[in-house]
Amino acid sequence: MSKYSYGYSDRSGFQYPTKDLVEQFENRKPTGLLVGKDELDIDHEQLQIGEVDANDPQTLDNPRPDQGVDASRALFSWNPVGAVGLSMSMTASKVSIS
Repeated sequence: MSKYSYGYSDRSGFQYPTKDLVEQFENRKPTGLLVGKDELDIDHEQLQIGEVDANDPQTLDNPRPDQGVDASRALFSWNPVGAVGLSMSMTASKVSIS
C-alpha cells in the first residue's frame, strides 16, 4: 500500500488517506467497516452488558426494620448559647393584593 493511496469510508463515503481509515468495533468485535478517524464510534464500557460481574455478595445477615421510626422523626431545637429549648411563634393575618 502506498503512502499516497486513498480509501473511502464505509460510513460516509468520504475519501481518506488509507492510514486514516480505522476498523469499527461493536461489542468488542470488529464489524468489518473501515471508517475515518473523525467518524469512529468508540465502544463505551457502559454498553458492555454482562461483561462485568455486578453481583454484590456483601449483604446483611439478619436484617431488622428500624424500631425507632417515630422517635427519629421528632424535631429538636438547638441553641448554641445554652438554652435548652427554642421557642418559636408565628402570627398570621389577612393579606390583600390590589
